[in-house]
Amino acid sequence: MQMTAVVELCFVLLLFLLFVSAQAVDRSNFKTCDQSSFCKRQRELKPGQSPYRALLDTLELSDSRLTLQLINDNNKVRLLLELYRLQGNMTRVKINELKPIKPRYEVPDVLISDPITEALSVVSQDDNSLVLSLGGNEQRLIVSAQPFRLDIIEGPQVLMSLNSRGLLAFEHLRVRKDTISHKISSTVGSMWDSIKSVFSSNSESEETTGQQKEEQPTSEDGQIKEEEEEKPGMWEETFKSHSDSKPNGPSSISLDFSLPGVEHVYGIPEHADTLRLKSTENSDPYRLYNLDVFQYELHNPMALYGAVPVLISHSTERTMGIFWLNAAETWVDISSNSPDTVSSDAPQTNVRWVSESGIIDVFIMLGPKPADVFTQYASLTGTQSFPPLSALAYHQCRWNYNDQEDVKAVDQGFDEHDIPYDFIWLDIEHADGKRYFTWDPIKFPTPKDMLKGLMDKRRKLVAIVDPHIRVDSGYRIHNEIRSKNFYVKNKDGGDYEGWCWPGNSGYPDFTNPEMRAWWASMFAYDQYEGSMENQYIWNDMNEPSVFNGPEVTMHKDAVHGVWEHRDVHNLYGLYVQKATSEGLIQRSGGVERPFVLTRAFFAGSQRYGAVWTGDNAAEWGHLKISIPMCLSLGLVGISFCGADVGGFFKHPSAELLVRWYQAGAYQPFFRAHAHIDTPRREPWLFGPENTALIREAVRQRYALLPYWYQLFYNAHNTGQPVMRPLWVEYPAEVITFSIEDEYLIGKDLLVHPVTDEGATGVTAYLPGKGEVWYDVHSLQKHDGDQSLYIPVTMSSIPVFQRGGSIICRKERIRRSSSCMENDPYTLYVALNPQGFAEGELYIDDFHTFNYQKSKQFIHRRLSFSNNSLTSRNLAPDAQFSTESWIERIVVIGGSRPSSVSLISADGVESALEFEFSSNPAVLTVRKPSVSAAADWTVVLRREQFINVYKHLGVRKLGDFWVNYLFKRKDSDWSIFNEKRKLKSAM
Repeated sequence: MQMTAVVELCFVLLLFLLFVSAQAVDRSNFKTCDQSSFCKRQRELKPGQSPYRALLDTLELSDSRLTLQLINDNNKVRLLLELYRLQGNMTRVKINELKPIKPRYEVPDVLISDPITEALSVVSQDDNSLVLSLGGNEQRLIVSAQPFRLDIIEGPQVLMSLNSRGLLAFEHLRVRKDTISHKISSTVGSMWDSIKSVFSSNSESEETTGQQKEEQPTSEDGQIKEEEEEKPGMWEETFKSHSDSKPNGPSSISLDFSLPGVEHVYGIPEHADTLRLKSTENSDPYRLYNLDVFQYELHNPMALYGAVPVLISHSTERTMGIFWLNAAETWVDISSNSPDTVSSDAPQTNVRWVSESGIIDVFIMLGPKPADVFTQYASLTGTQSFPPLSALAYHQCRWNYNDQEDVKAVDQGFDEHDIPYDFIWLDIEHADGKRYFTWDPIKFPTPKDMLKGLMDKRRKLVAIVDPHIRVDSGYRIHNEIRSKNFYVKNKDGGDYEGWCWPGNSGYPDFTNPEMRAWWASMFAYDQYEGSMENQYIWNDMNEPSVFNGPEVTMHKDAVHGVWEHRDVHNLYGLYVQKATSEGLIQRSGGVERPFVLTRAFFAGSQRYGAVWTGDNAAEWGHLKISIPMCLSLGLVGISFCGADVGGFFKHPSAELLVRWYQAGAYQPFFRAHAHIDTPRREPWLFGPENTALIREAVRQRYALLPYWYQLFYNAHNTGQPVMRPLWVEYPAEVITFSIEDEYLIGKDLLVHPVTDEGATGVTAYLPGKGEVWYDVHSLQKHDGDQSLYIPVTMSSIPVFQRGGSIICRKERIRRSSSCMENDPYTLYVALNPQGFAEGELYIDDFHTFNYQKSKQFIHRRLSFSNNSLTSRNLAPDAQFSTESWIERIVVIGGSRPSSVSLISADGVESALEFEFSSNPAVLTVRKPSVSAAADWTVVLRREQFINVYKHLGVRKLGDFWVNYLFKRKDSDWSIFNEKRKLKSAM
């Protein structure tokens, strides 16, 4: 027993030394397309005429579903095509074998419900085509029979074509030729062929001449007698020292999509690459296969930790989306070319999806606007979970804080240096021998005391719980999983085991709902000893990571119930986070919102918490790439994204660390993290000057927490991304389509982080012709539709507020967000050229589900027009009280009033103090002292009209004054209203 422990320790130590000594990812550990046999086979298929033919005489149409059969004229295998028209301008296309010899995997638990269907109707039909109506806007779905092809059109315009390049390929399940069952079925089939040939007439043979070949006969089990040529890797595949037994043989699928008029496509995260997806004609396809990639390379299509098979296309005319619902290893090829019509130079983008197993199940989201696509996708897979406010604040992490005293010292360090933070994190070393759900008895002997100390300061802790479980007969968690038969199985039926941080480990089968329910129950306070309500969870290594597995993950022929791991691989991480999130909800009796961070993810993971971009490095390139990586995730529903501030590997320079804090403060998930082998890098360890710069960046984050919280509330309700590319809000401005070094937070803040070493200036593009933007630091006004050069120093964080917006801030920064809950608000009113602005304010208890269960929240519309700022209730059926009030109002871009007054909900008017500066034009109204939950109006009055009223009286004004006022070319809406009043008074 002792020898086994020593061997395990040596193995893990060797792995650790390999990890910390490596300088970058070892690409030889991960497959290329040529090394993945199904990808290679599919890529060998070149565009051309498809062998598939639609059998229109098999058509069946109900109110919501159309089915017809497809036949491959090369091998006579029949497929079943299903078409659905879905509510919200979407179309669903499913293709499966008509009679598979065993069921093929269909992804469960990702869709939030069965999509609502709408009626399909046949518009016309002939011998080779079928035209279906997709509802209004003259949308039609054309089914072409030979070769099989689908075209979605709107009026005369083709929006999207499927199989137009003939790349539909469906490897049917079959019996292996060298098996006994195959030999029996082949012998019986041959005998039947001989018998039939005796009784067949020559006339019957002649009838087939010149006609389409009919299906070849099959055995009783539906097996095709004559198979295609077998190729290497169909029935067994080897990569390095690992063998994949492939008991079901070849089962890959492929389908191509053509997008006329489209040059820009986005999405399919996760890749450390540009926001706009590149052509893969001269490289590997983009790969979607969740993997533990150590210190990943930049600007290549290698797979990383998560996979969301959603691609978004955008042009000045339309935004659309393709959701390929398949959890197996997937590759995505992208190419661009002109249409076949010689007379047109219009661009076209072609996208080809290839997956190793499962079925074709694709949702086509027809937009037409970006916001429509986000809404459509959210209706399928759900919206971003609404986090507690504290999760949007600053997080301090490293691998590892050594013990309870270390945690206490770091916590005190933040107070001593006046830097707010909400969460401190513990990595794998906190547990007893890396046995999750436990605490190291020497380093963390009294975890509740530690947690209570943090709670006294209204702070919280995150502890890591990974899904690999140490195989140890003295470990309760392992024993329960084994006794309940909840581990993933190997191909021979035993518990699957592999190496990870604890040494030899088992892997719970999270695809099993009973296993997930048990896992969730382990987070109960009486099960997870030492845990408290201010402890939250981090799921790492959940790709799953298997150090001694193929590509550092689980063998594909491992078994989850009746399915192979190859079928479910990309779902594993989602299931881990789902079970953990449900556990945190259950431990509070369903009251408290959870916070769970995951590294691996899939479509729908947004429902369960946050993600981060994994094991990055302290390099300028990794700081830069964090922006397009998080933007890509936001486009596919996962708004709660961030990167390790400072870089996980290596040690950042002071300049890089400061710039990363400045960038991270304006990204949704804001956490600093570092590898165990790096020097300590708490914010105060780089000298007083850099500490001050980091402090200011963190304080800017805390001041904007009301805005972040409101955006996440809206994302939770609507599916709109929090962090957005510029083209989302400016879809007709082509210059924005490839911008990835700046972005929008919501629609009202534009951020251009400084991401170059030694930078003395940046050039930011400010979108919107006829719009204005205000520097949030200097409040200077800048016109939209221009590239603006901005000189920068080390203290600079270029951020602009859109003219026409109102943003709520809290400017009394305290030690944590919880300490600021009842603090007053400052409203920043940035006027557009028409003197208008609007925004929102959302308030609840910041941590429970009461906003949802009993409508306990405040949601208000703030609008400025006609020189009046008004707050009105957007949710009159909601009830919530708050101690917060409006402390200050800052109006940017207006003119000096002669007086400012507050009109309360009961009509009482009172004068307010104010200050005005002309350069820049900023009006500051101090202490309106009105409740943030109340109806109120603040009115700005101009001096010239007060004098008119006071000295002459409205009805005694002569023509001179009326003509004077009406001849003035004044764009101020208040002047216009006064003119109108004067005219009516005469």
